[in-house]
Amino acid sequence: MADRLKSNAVREKSYFFALNAIGLARLLRNNHEYELAGQLLRCGTSIGANTEEAQSGISRPDFIAKMAIASKEARETLYWLRLIRDARLLADDQIAPHLREVQELVRLLTAIVKTSQKSKSPQLKIQHSQLNIVRRTDA
Repeated sequence: MADRLKSNAVREKSYFFALNAIGLARLLRNNHEYELAGQLLRCGTSIGANTEEAQSGISRPDFIAKMAIASKEARETLYWLRLIRDARLLADDQIAPHLREVQELVRLLTAIVKTSQKSKSPQLKIQHSQLNIVRRTDA
């Protein structure tokens, strides 16, 4: 249940972060930083796309794999935001709130992946009954 609550929170946060990534990409494009805008747009929106996909995972390992990809995308986004900040391509006040948001997403996604890997789903135990097959020999 806790995983489900966390995944819903991360789903919402990643969606709104994607909207913010679109806005930042526009600012970068206005400054003629097309390559960085594209990189940020791809990884910043991929976080939400993967958390959304994880919700309909066909198995627990599939859910974990999608959330792990979302976590990697969040880390990549963090890298690009730090690079943009340190290269002074946008003002600190334009980048700082987004850095905090993506750091929170990294923490949430990492927690979901670790928790999901630790807890095992209940396994069904199916017992087979033995069939007694009697052959007729008097035929």
